[in-house]
Parts: sequence; C-alpha cells; structure tokens
Amino acid sequence: MTTVSPPASGLVKPKRHKQKLDWTGWKFVGPFMIVFALVLIAPVIYSIYLSLFKDQLIGGNSFVGFDNYAQALGDGRFWESLGRVTLFLVVQVPIMLALALAAALALDSARLFASSFFRISIFLPYAVPAVVATLMWGFIYGTQFGLVGDLNDFLGTAFAPLSSSWVLASVGNIVTWEFVGYNMLLFYAALRVIPVDLYEAAELDGAGAFRIIRSIKLPALRPAIVIGTIFSIIGSFQLFNEPNILQSLAPNSITTFFTPNMYAYNLSFSGQQYNYSATIAIIVGLLTAVIAYVVQLTGSRKES
Repeated sequence: MTTVSPPASGLVKPKRHKQKLDWTGWKFVGPFMIVFALVLIAPVIYSIYLSLFKDQLIGGNSFVGFDNYAQALGDGRFWESLGRVTLFLVVQVPIMLALALAAALALDSARLFASSFFRISIFLPYAVPAVVATLMWGFIYGTQFGLVGDLNDFLGTAFAPLSSSWVLASVGNIVTWEFVGYNMLLFYAALRVIPVDLYEAAELDGAGAFRIIRSIKLPALRPAIVIGTIFSIIGSFQLFNEPNILQSLAPNSITTFFTPNMYAYNLSFSGQQYNYSATIAIIVGLLTAVIAYVVQLTGSRKES
C-alpha cells in the first residue's frame, strides 16, 4: 500500500488563462457605428462649433460664445416660423392620425369590402416622392391652370388655396395625403398582433364592436400611437420640401422664413450666414428632441 504525500510547497494554485476579448459583435456593429459617427455625430458637433462663431467686419470669423443664440431668441422671423410650424403640428397631426386610426380600424374589422384595394390605395401616396406629390398638388391648387381654377370658373367662386390665408392648410393637406397611409400601416400592424382570445372573451361577455374598440383595440394601440405622434412631431418641425417647392407658385404667401428649416436654409445658402444658420438648426433640433421626449414619457406613463 502506497501513500501519496502532500506537496511540500503547500496548495497548488490553478493556472489562470487570459480571457480573450470577443470582437465578433463589434465586427457587425462597427460599420454602422462608423457611418453613424460620420453622418450624424460629426455634423452635429460641427454645427455646434459653427454656432459659437460669427463673421464680423473687423476680425473676420471670431468666437462669440452664445451671442448667436441670444440673437435667435430675439429674432422675430424665427419666432414667427416656429409659431407657424407649431400651429401646423397642433392642427394637422391630430387630423392625420385620426384618419389613419379610422382606416386601420376599418381594415381590422374584416367588414370592409375590397380591403386589399383599400389598403393599397391609402398607402400608395406614401410611395410617391415628396417633390412629385408637391408639384402635383401645386398644379391642382393653381387658380389659372389647375383643378381649382376650373372649379372657380364653373362655380363662379374665387377660392385661392395658395393665398396667405389658406397656404398653411394647403400644405397640411399635402402632408396628410402623403403620410396617412404610413401611419395606417403602423396602426394596422399593431392591431394584427392582438390575441384573438381577447375578442372571443369580449364577445362571450356581450361586448359590442365599439366596446371592443374602446376596451381592447385602443389600449393595445397606445404604443403605436405614441410612435406615430413622435414621428409626426419630428416631421412637422422638419417641414421644408412642400413649402419650399410651392414658394415659386405663391411667392407672396410663402416667405423665406415660412418654416424654421426654410429660414436656416436661406440664411445659409442665400445670405451666407452659416454661423447663424447653424444656431437656428441647433435650437430647432433641441426643441424637437424635448417635445418628442415629453410625448414619449407621457405615453409610457399612461401605458404603465
């Protein structure tokens, strides 16, 4: 019988192996992060840098700190353009989302005749480029050559959709026509994932169609409505294509500062005021982010 004597040096320490870093995830994410940094982060940082400088008659482009921001806060044109898109947001977005919600509920009810054709026909305007859609509606709005002009001649009226009183509503009509289909599909996709068991249980309890919409469908749609609202808020503050294209048809109604984006664009490319243009863009971006965050926070609280 042999006995094993313990080692004289005491306890044997296990060998530690260096853990190698796994770069597989970064290989997939890396290309996106590079593009994201070059396309988004770098321009934002450069815009902030530009907003802190100003071209002066003496000294050239010099550092002025937050003077451009103070000038923007006292700029009447900036506040007028911001008030205009705010009015556009308050009026147009609820109408557009309500129409999209009604269309989605109609599709989900399974009682709509030719639902596939209805879904495609409502979504089709979203596939039309914004420039083409605006030009098309611009010719429709024409009082001398368009559909509105023909209707005025037939009815003996003098309605001018591109006049200063109606131009904002006309732009809102174009944007609504373009994006109702997108929001409809967003809501319809959220409706399709609702479990069928909930509908069966509601029918057994004697719930009608309107009770099912109010108690089951609308609560389930809340996250989608929040997302649609956030996207619409961002789009409202980014309003540019439609009024900028219509400006040639209505130069007296659509000014160079009709929206904040148009104001920043014309300051930069027409007025050569790059620093002040960057300041306007930064302020609008911050306002958009704050309002979108408040909407998201409010929607999350209601959902919880």
